[in-house]
Order: sequence, then C-alpha cells, then structure tokens
Amino acid sequence: MRTRLLAPVALAAVATLAACSPAATETAASPATADGPVDCGTTVDEIAAAAADEGRVNLIALPDTWANYQGILASFRDTYGIEAPVANPDASSADELTAIETLRGQPDMPEVVDVGASFTQQMIDEGYAEQYRPVVWDEIPEALKDPEGHWVGAYYGVMAIASNTTLVADPPETFADLEDPAYKGQVTLNGDPREAGAAFAAVMAASLANGGSFDDIMPGIEYFAGLKESGNLQSIDVTEAALVAGEVPIALDWTYNFPAIEPVMAEAGFDLQVTVPSDGVYGGYYAQSVVTEAPHPCAARLWLEHLVGDDGALGYLEGGAIPARYAALVEKGLVDDELAANLPEPEVIEQIEFPTQEQIDAAKATLAEQWGPMVADR
Repeated sequence: MRTRLLAPVALAAVATLAACSPAATETAASPATADGPVDCGTTVDEIAAAAADEGRVNLIALPDTWANYQGILASFRDTYGIEAPVANPDASSADELTAIETLRGQPDMPEVVDVGASFTQQMIDEGYAEQYRPVVWDEIPEALKDPEGHWVGAYYGVMAIASNTTLVADPPETFADLEDPAYKGQVTLNGDPREAGAAFAAVMAASLANGGSFDDIMPGIEYFAGLKESGNLQSIDVTEAALVAGEVPIALDWTYNFPAIEPVMAEAGFDLQVTVPSDGVYGGYYAQSVVTEAPHPCAARLWLEHLVGDDGALGYLEGGAIPARYAALVEKGLVDDELAANLPEPEVIEQIEFPTQEQIDAAKATLAEQWGPMVADR
C-alpha cells in the first residue's frame, strides 16, 4: 500500500479528533468473581503485579495482521510474562458474544473483547461488559469511550477498497466504480454486516456514497442489493488465506488491515492497491471491554491497559490504525514521520466523523430487518 507523510495540518486534524476529554475518573471498583471481589490495584504496576499471580488472560478474535495485533500481543507477553492465547482469531463480533455465552463460567471464557461499534450496546444489555476506566481515561476522546466505562475504542480506521492489481487491471477507486460489470464476482465484504463490524462499516460507507447518512443506512443496503443482483458481490470473507490465494480480487475492509498483508501477498506474486473511496469516507472504531465474571480479572484489565497505553497505541500506529490517544502520543513526541506515514492520507483523516451510539443502533436494527430479504437471501 502506498502511504504518504502527514502534513502538519493533518497531524493537527488527528490531534483535534483525538482531543482529551474532560471529567477525570478513577478506575472502577474491584471486579467481582465467583469467589468474591478481587483487588487488582489502581495503577498499572499494581494491576500488573496482580495479573502476574493469575498468569493468563483469554483473548479472542485478534488476527495477527489486523491492526498489528501480532506485534501488540508480542509486546504484552514480553513485557509482563503473561500467557495470552487467542481463540478463533478470525471470529466476527457476533462470534465473540456467542463464545462468552457458550463458555460462561468456564476457565477459558473470553475475558476481553474487540468488537465493532454496532455490538457495544448488546455487550452492555447482555451484562457482558464490565465497567472499567483505564488509568489513561482522560486522554481518550469522548467519542471513543462509553461514559459509564463499559468500553473504550482503543483504535480506529477508515473503510477502503483494496484491489489485487495482478488480477484487476483497472482497480476501482469509488463505490460507483464497483458497479461496473467488469468487476463481476470480484467484490468482497469482510463478513456479514449483521455480524461483523467491518462489513457493517462498508454498508454505512456505501450509504454515505449514495445519498444516505448516519441516520439512513437504507441506500447502502440498496447499493449492495444491486451488487448482489448484478453478480459483482461474492459471498466469502476477507481473510489472509483468501487474499493470498487470490480468491478476493477486490476487498472492502479497514485501511489498517492491509500494511501487514501486502508483503505476504507480494511473496505470493500479487500486488495490492488500497484506496479510500472519495464518495464514501467512513471512519470506525473497535471497542474493547473487560468481560464480566472474567476468570483472570486483573490480567484482563492489564490487557486493556496495555492496548490504550503508550506501547499498545504505538503498536496500533505501526499497523496503520489510528490510536485513540494519538493526541497524547504527539504531545509526548512519540510519533515520528515513519509512524505517521502509516496513517490514511491527510485529507481523508480530516473528514472522519463518528456516528452516535443511537445512530449505530438504529442502523443495526435496519440491517437486521432488511439485509436478509434484500441481499443475503437473494
């Protein structure tokens, strides 16, 4: 993927988007387990000491090439010496909630989730999201955290069109381009938008490109209904294996999912071009929650602290994701030109806005009702 250095105005734009929010808050009270409350402490050092006694945290749905989770996981394990196995790395957000329900009360239940914004309210409603405010809470912008502390959005990215230019001679650059009959059987969503955050974001972006808004996702659903009817939309997920095998000529996915896969594809003989569609710029975050009744509650908290702390934030940046605390990193002088070059282009970042939780929930409800009859079941 071609990247460009961020101009000073773009750095300022990102810093403004990630500006510190008010209302200093302490971390949540001690977590409750089947054996009673557990005192994890209130500083990262205290939490790390308590987590070391537990020795493990169960994670889920963290592919190595997704936002540099391979590097972030290695940093966590090396720093704290805690086991951090990842179950079902390619799981969707819906799969994560199903795993919590299925494994509830068992020692291998997922203890921290990484879910699309359209699943945060469900996490809360089903009682799976513990209230926990990391120690850097005040440096996380309001748009990227639940006011009650049920989740934080540690990173975000922008929906992009990635084309395997070895297979696609004239790569598309807009949602309008994707309607060309030349792309029959080539356009691929990363999952089902009713279950996967990346696919949900693609539908929202398509809606913006076709006269819709955060309050009206129907134009996006109608757009994909048209792609399905024309035969342009194919029904497989965007995974590393599918990309490397050449099964996904055109992928709709987050900008940060391609830097790590590009060299792997090059080894397989494929070239990749990644473009943010100018007619549908959509930025979205993934939310992290400590799961209630976690078997290793202090280690779960430590993982979340690691994600939003400097090490995790810089790890996201290395993968091309924009960390929630970008402004704080810039202020500390931790972001050099090489790291900044991993981000989307300056004019794209300047356009990023996030829908409210109410808008996300309403869009999710419309998708649940209309995606099947209009797209999936046709």
